[in-house]
Amino acid sequence: MEKIISYPISAVYYILFLLTLVVFHPIQWICFNVFGYHAHKKSVDILNLFLVRGTFLLGTTYKFKGLEKIPAGVPLIIVANHQSMYDIPAIIWFMRKFHPKFISKKELGKGIPSVSYNLRHGGSVLIDRKDPKQALPAIKGMAEYIEKHTRSAVIFPEGTRSKTGVPKRFSENGLKILCKYAPSAYIVPLSINNSWKIFKYGQFPLGLGNRLTFTVQEPFAIKNIPFEEVMERTEREVTQGIKNN
Repeated sequence: MEKIISYPISAVYYILFLLTLVVFHPIQWICFNVFGYHAHKKSVDILNLFLVRGTFLLGTTYKFKGLEKIPAGVPLIIVANHQSMYDIPAIIWFMRKFHPKFISKKELGKGIPSVSYNLRHGGSVLIDRKDPKQALPAIKGMAEYIEKHTRSAVIFPEGTRSKTGVPKRFSENGLKILCKYAPSAYIVPLSINNSWKIFKYGQFPLGLGNRLTFTVQEPFAIKNIPFEEVMERTEREVTQGIKNN
């Protein structure tokens, strides 16, 4: 019954979703080119508020726990499991005070209104997963950026989304570079639950009535900690907060 009901609701939702991206694209352009970084960031924050609120039509709810644990005034490396594209608007909106930037695949850098523009101009980096020679310097540049400006890099070490919620094994390459070139950063482990259920039927129709939870585990400074220990602790902290149901 849920799937049948979801067909018309999903159709309306996708129309609103696309309209939101189209409307905010020129707004971003004006903010960035006329008023600069902070105005552009504000437009992106509001865009993602609209994207989060838009999913209310699907009966989606959000709970973001543990934000008070995150230290202020230091670079942050936010490490999370990845379940769906809906992880990203929630992180941008609820963690907006920390200026989150993303490591994204280069294919997202063109063709998507608002999204592609923000990835190209908002401080995120686009990498070619098939070309480590391009990817590694790009991630290094992001690390140096967050170190200099005390902002945040978001990385999904699984490399791809989990379609069932069960976490995949974490890859260390990207995180290792971020830690090396942002030595004063804190790791912020983030456990995401239930966003995969929005796509439990595929791209259409969408799942209804899902309760998404984002839980910040205990942040820790990476300074003077061997990377092997950083990696093990980070993966443990993220995965212990994932509920596979």
